[in-house]
Amino acid sequence: MLVRRLVAPALAVLLAVAPAAACSRSDPAPRVVPAPSSAEIPEPRVLAISVDGLRPDVVERLGPEGTPTLHRLLAEGAGTLNARTARERTETLPDHTTQLTGRRVDAARGGHGVTWNEHRPGSTVRRAAGGPVRSVLSEVHRGGGEVAVFVAKQKLTLFERSWSRAVDRFVLEADPPRLVRRAGRDLARQERAFTFVHLPDPDAAGHTHGFGSAAYDDAVREADRRVGRLLARVESEPRLASSVRVVLTSDHGGTGLRHADARRAVNYTVPFVVWGPGVAAGDLYDLNPDYRDPGDGRPGYGRARQPVRNGDLANLSLDLLGLGPVPGSQMNDEQDLDVAAS
Repeated sequence: MLVRRLVAPALAVLLAVAPAAACSRSDPAPRVVPAPSSAEIPEPRVLAISVDGLRPDVVERLGPEGTPTLHRLLAEGAGTLNARTARERTETLPDHTTQLTGRRVDAARGGHGVTWNEHRPGSTVRRAAGGPVRSVLSEVHRGGGEVAVFVAKQKLTLFERSWSRAVDRFVLEADPPRLVRRAGRDLARQERAFTFVHLPDPDAAGHTHGFGSAAYDDAVREADRRVGRLLARVESEPRLASSVRVVLTSDHGGTGLRHADARRAVNYTVPFVVWGPGVAAGDLYDLNPDYRDPGDGRPGYGRARQPVRNGDLANLSLDLLGLGPVPGSQMNDEQDLDVAAS
């Protein structure tokens, strides 16, 4: 069983006591409702969603009418449209590896070493780093929880090879509607502690038609609908609605047909939002004064006050599950990114 270190207020057990008004001796004694057994309190679960190539400025421009689900998450949860990618790379495979490990890219400085962005059969994160690398997947497994990963790109099979013992179910599904349906069914039927879902729509449209094009805008709208379908699945069952926290981010933005230049703000700026029972509503930087909104900047890892980064996903997810940080991680490694409602 996962250790429950943090219990959301929505799950807190309250004693129901009769009003404290004066009563005669003939009145019945106040009734105390017994607390439910631990088996009746659902274990915390995390649904992590990475929307590939999602530009926050486009989400903002489309507004609540164009992206109602993302705006709902931002309104009801703890979020920002000004988070950062890994500083070294703004590409799919390096940044998704950062999301799962909480490490920077540069292996010489303790990073995961995944510098390529194509499918390489037989590759592993361990080989890239030159030594063992743990992840949110491995730590959930060590904590006794189950893990499911749903991805739309073959190159992301790197994660199945790298942490094969930790992943209870791995699905490669190139068709986004089918991927979302399969992930939704798994959420409802299984008791996974951690589910990771990769949505490819905006990135595919950006590379074909241009990031910020009309076709890209349509793909962002469609990705928003897919996130909405996952949320609808969560909210359709009380046990899921009371236990699942959503952590949503992206691997990079993009401009023109590309996103590889890590020095461009349009490439390194991503959203980051957390939503679910017990999660505060508000701007992540307002909720975390020890983090610093970078404006348009691209701060390095040595700054005392870091921006929120997509790599915070790993240790925040573990924190929500009541587990400690990923050993060797560098982002949110003290698990001090606070999203709990007071």
